[in-house]
Amino acid sequence: MQRAGRPATAVDAVAEGHLETVLRLQPTFALTLGVPDPAPGLGDRSPAGLEQVAALNRSTLAELAATPVVDEVDRVTVAAMNDRLGLEVALHDAGETLGDLNVIASPVQDLRMVFDLLPTESAADWQVVGERLAAVPDAITGYVESLRAAAATGRVAAVRQVRACIAEAGSYAAPDGFFATFPAGHGAAVERAGELAARAYAGLADVLREELLPQAPSVDAIGRERYGLWSRYHVGATIDLDETYAWGLEEVARLRSEMADVARRITGSRDVAAAAAALDADPALVVEGAANFRAWMQDRSDETIDAVQGRHFDIPAEILRLECRIAPTTSGGIYYTGPSEDFTRPGRMWWAVPTGQTTFSTWREATTVHHEGVPGHHLQVGQTAVNSAVLNRWRRQACWISGHGEGWALYAERLMQDLGFLRSPGEVLGMLDGQLLRAGRVVLDIGIHCGLPAPAEVGGGEWTYEKAWAFLQSVSGNHADVLRFELDRYLGWPGQAPSYKVGERLWTALRDDVAAHDGDSFDLRTFHHRALDVGSVGLDVLRSALLPA
Repeated sequence: MQRAGRPATAVDAVAEGHLETVLRLQPTFALTLGVPDPAPGLGDRSPAGLEQVAALNRSTLAELAATPVVDEVDRVTVAAMNDRLGLEVALHDAGETLGDLNVIASPVQDLRMVFDLLPTESAADWQVVGERLAAVPDAITGYVESLRAAAATGRVAAVRQVRACIAEAGSYAAPDGFFATFPAGHGAAVERAGELAARAYAGLADVLREELLPQAPSVDAIGRERYGLWSRYHVGATIDLDETYAWGLEEVARLRSEMADVARRITGSRDVAAAAAALDADPALVVEGAANFRAWMQDRSDETIDAVQGRHFDIPAEILRLECRIAPTTSGGIYYTGPSEDFTRPGRMWWAVPTGQTTFSTWREATTVHHEGVPGHHLQVGQTAVNSAVLNRWRRQACWISGHGEGWALYAERLMQDLGFLRSPGEVLGMLDGQLLRAGRVVLDIGIHCGLPAPAEVGGGEWTYEKAWAFLQSVSGNHADVLRFELDRYLGWPGQAPSYKVGERLWTALRDDVAAHDGDSFDLRTFHHRALDVGSVGLDVLRSALLPA
């Protein structure tokens, strides 16, 4: 295993071997990455399957400890793997992965979303789709076994998450749901496989309704101890939760003031709601229909890439194209999927448009294109994926940490304002609106799960769902359906939502510290290139890679 830029090392071999085994054990991960010849099926989500992955992580950590480090790349690889695999083992041993159930990032969603990434251009492609659809029942069976095992130990997701997942699983299984409409017209065998998948999801909904719902706790909060572990996992750094909560409240106040200043530039008043209403009433800033909005996103992405390439960023040729798509679901989520390993499948930005939403305000969403595209996720993920001359496959493809990735994407949004790529005060207001929501997430997520006092503006005292809803509405003007989904997401996926704003904070601090260290030789474009070349490692690991001890 030799690379043109750097000979492979024993540490690289350990990392590559680990990834190869992970890809065999978790075919959905292989399909997400777009690796060639993924293993059949959709993986084993039973307790035995989860233990198999944990055992692999433990053995890899032991192997790394006995493997010599020969250069700085090795040092970062070992630090990153110790961080990631160590936390995965800790979460497994704490029982956190056994009852995995929430509205956004659990097997309920993963086993459906993988079909968004499968090629569907040819009859051969649809044969593969049919084989994967036929594997859904076994995957669901193993998942249900884990949910039951977790319930036997008293670990059941909160009632709000269970109810939402019942509805979601039922919608996929419905006669007009995903597993009926997606394979329709592609042959009897594929349609039959879709029927089996739908039946499996209907069975999952029944288990959730009849077995888990009666046991589900009404309390959403998971407590400080559990939260601390999830926070380290998602952020990739150890943070002071009390200090970060206080900072989140301060950041909300600061952003509100900044938004009021921008609103005055738009209407002459500091009334942000009035400024937003004026922007929404401007026909030049409204796009009708999801198809037209997708075209607008694509045009904005293409124009941005052309404008920044070679001037502010060095974008590899393999990722000069970002493909914008409307997702086949209606959750309201916006997400990015990376290119396949051979780059034949491009990086994609997906928008799951809520049912009933037909108009889109471009002043709000220009910053989203920068977040998901360039210089956000598409540049970050793509630059790492291309860097095969230096990084092993685990570093390039398998290591993703939300604080690094989402923190970078949020940092990229503000950076585009600093570089002059937000074209109007309205687009600045849209960027700040997104920033305010992310700051509000810090307050909501840490406050609710760690039992910290709610802010006075919603009545103080103990957080309740009603107080959380009122606070969320005060920090975002998004569609109500989107905000309901957002709040349920925070309650069911603790520690992840703050990783955006906390990650941006740590990225900004790292940039400033590197600038102070480098003095007059500091160059922003060089810093970004160098930092992204490290890959998506934990933010503590990234700091140690860019700054001397």
